Amino acid sequence: MPNPVTRLAAMASLALLAVACGGNDAAAPGAAAPAAQAPAPAAAAPTAAEQLAAVIAGEHRTAENRARDRYRHPQETLGFFGIAPEMSVVEIWPAAGWYTEILAPYLREHGRYVAAHWDPEAKQEFFRRGLQAFRDKLAAAPALYDRAEVVVLAPPEKTDMVPPESVDMVLTFRNIHNWMAAGQAETMFAAMYRALKPGGVLGVVEHRAPADVAQDPKAKSGYVRQDHAVALAEKAGFVLEAESPVNDNPLDTKDHPKGVWTLPPTLAEGDKDREKYLAIGESDRFTLRFRKPGSVAGVGEGAAPATDESAAGEETAAPPP
Repeated sequence: MPNPVTRLAAMASLALLAVACGGNDAAAPGAAAPAAQAPAPAAAAPTAAEQLAAVIAGEHRTAENRARDRYRHPQETLGFFGIAPEMSVVEIWPAAGWYTEILAPYLREHGRYVAAHWDPEAKQEFFRRGLQAFRDKLAAAPALYDRAEVVVLAPPEKTDMVPPESVDMVLTFRNIHNWMAAGQAETMFAAMYRALKPGGVLGVVEHRAPADVAQDPKAKSGYVRQDHAVALAEKAGFVLEAESPVNDNPLDTKDHPKGVWTLPPTLAEGDKDREKYLAIGESDRFTLRFRKPGSVAGVGEGAAPATDESAAGEETAAPPP
């Protein structure tokens, strides 16, 4: 089945061809035949960034998810990470599939999308039910998700989500606090490092705790200090390459009665101070790009560098360990 991005590009090419071939009606009898026109130039193939923008604007995305783009900035975030449509990409714990709606169609034709999700044999119903809902979402739209792969990532026992050093990029959105709550943060960073090719990229987004507040080892508020996340990644072997302000939110005071879940989209306080929290918006988040040292063909040193201009899970409190 054709990729949705390819269909958009094909429609644009047909429109250009129609304009080029249009003209006056047939000439009157005896009139000189018009000079042959040069064929219309082929429409330029869409760039990686244009392909990404087309998927983000796609009608397959729910209105509720599109409404959150102003907080999550998917175009800018994925561009900062340096994603390209031919990459092999693992998304860690995609939960209900907010980013899956973007990543799977974008990578479908030339790349590979792997959802490293929860364990269908988990003791917690939260995990089993969430995974089944995610699978149902993929099955309902095969034209978009038929090539998406779903694998198990359940620390500490099940962490070999893909063969070692087999993917170009690993992405995790607002998950570190859940791993900390379960005491598995170091295990998860080690698993991500193991999965990446030398020179591969780890993209991280997480709710940012104040730098002057001691880090709760269990991250019960949902907020994680940026320097703590960097230390976890560096302990696994990653090198911090760059950080982006794209998901910063200076309105977030981070002192809410029910932690990050006080804010949208959860609004854990219900109608209490609802307008106040809606005005703040979603949480302040750090956005970091790490790299696994080394290089292989097409990745890392010698490959085109990821730039800020190039092309989750949901906020869920960690279930009891």
